[in-house]
Amino acid sequence: MPLLAALCASASVWASTSADPKKLPTIVFLGDSLTAGLGLAEEEAFPARVGEILAATGHAVHVVNGGVSGDTTAGGLRRIDWLLRQKPAIVVVWLGANDGLRGFPVEETERNVREIIRKAKGAGAKVLLCGMTVPPSYGPIYQKSFSAVFPRLARELHVAFSPFPLKDVAGKPELNLPDGIHPNLAGQRVVAAVLAKDLAPLLETGHERERRSTGAWNGSASSLSYVLADVGHGSASSWPRPRDPFQITSHLSRSR
Repeated sequence: MPLLAALCASASVWASTSADPKKLPTIVFLGDSLTAGLGLAEEEAFPARVGEILAATGHAVHVVNGGVSGDTTAGGLRRIDWLLRQKPAIVVVWLGANDGLRGFPVEETERNVREIIRKAKGAGAKVLLCGMTVPPSYGPIYQKSFSAVFPRLARELHVAFSPFPLKDVAGKPELNLPDGIHPNLAGQRVVAAVLAKDLAPLLETGHERERRSTGAWNGSASSLSYVLADVGHGSASSWPRPRDPFQITSHLSRSR
C-alpha cells in the first residue's frame, strides 16, 4: 500500500518552515483506485495535491495515501486498524465504488462503512466521508438505496460529508484517463480542490473558526482558486454539467 508524505507548494516551503512530517497533523485517505491514482505517479494523485493546497493556505499536513486498486468497503475495514497506527488527525473515507459495481448488498456496504467510521472516531480522528453512486445496471431501487447510504451515515455518525468529489470530473473526457473512469492529471487537481475545501474546516484552529464565522477568513476559497487556476479550467460554476458519469461497463478494480 503506498504511503506518501504531504507535498508542499514547492520544495522551498518545506525548507523555509523546517516542517517535520512527524509533527504535522496526518490525513489518511482510505480508498480504492480512485484514491490510489490509477495510471499516475503517487505525487500526481489527488491526496498529494490536497496536501499541496492545504500547505499553500497555511495548513501543512502529512498525507498517507491508503488507496488500493480494487478495494471494497470490506477491504477497507480490514485495513483501517493498520492505518490508524499512523495516528491520523483526519481520515478521509472514499470507498464503495467496487461494492456497487459488483452488486454487493447495500446492507453490507453500510455495515462496513459504519464500522470504519466508528473505528476512526474511536481512535480520535475526525472523519470526512465521501459519497458514491453506482451505474443503473442493478436497477433504480439498488442505485437509490446504495447512494443513500453515505449521506445517511454522515448524519447518523455526525461526520463531515463530501457528496461526490467527482462531480466536476465524471463524464468529461478531458479530465479522465482513456478508461473514462479514473481522473487524469488535470482531473486529479479538480478532485483535490473539492476535497481540500471540505477538509479545511476540519483543520481550523479556534481562532480561524472565529474569523471565518465573521467573514474575515477565506482559506477554503483560496484553496479552490489555487487549484483551478493551476488546472486552467476557470471557475467550477462556469463549467458545463457532466454527462451521466456511470454510463460505463468497466470496473474500478483494474490494477495499477
